[in-house]
Amino acid sequence: MMDAIYLLFGQGRTLDPLQMGLRSIVVFLIALVLIRVSGRRSFGQRSPFDSVVVILLGATLSRAIVGASPFIATVAASFAIVVCHRLLAWACMRSPVLERLVGGVEREVFSNGAFNAREMDAALITPTDVHESVRQKTGSRSMDDVAAAILERNGEVSVIRKKV
Repeated sequence: MMDAIYLLFGQGRTLDPLQMGLRSIVVFLIALVLIRVSGRRSFGQRSPFDSVVVILLGATLSRAIVGASPFIATVAASFAIVVCHRLLAWACMRSPVLERLVGGVEREVFSNGAFNAREMDAALITPTDVHESVRQKTGSRSMDDVAAAILERNGEVSVIRKKV
């Protein structure tokens, strides 16, 4: 039985195209399971906290496909990353302080017709970045119809229009 597994999936870095293809299919299925364990959050909200999981899973699971690391150890490491993310997300739900530390805070970078230099400096964004978001969201070059612009925790700028 083990000989058949080694023949199909190979071992180490000397893999033929069929073995890498089979490994890719298995890793794809494992990744789907890990995504379900991780929850929708890690792939839906696109916050820096959640992006870490996506990057680490991609980097770790790719090693299983190309045989750069032992297959089972790589899957175990990927599972540990997902469990850590899930536990940290759970802890953030119960601790506002931890949530702010891990997820960050939103910053109102424009309101009442003026940019907030302190918030923009803290967020490392420029008026040009805000203008770009306003153009994309409103289709206008003018800030005249903008009540506020808020840099969200996921890095996106929300634009709130003035009430007419």
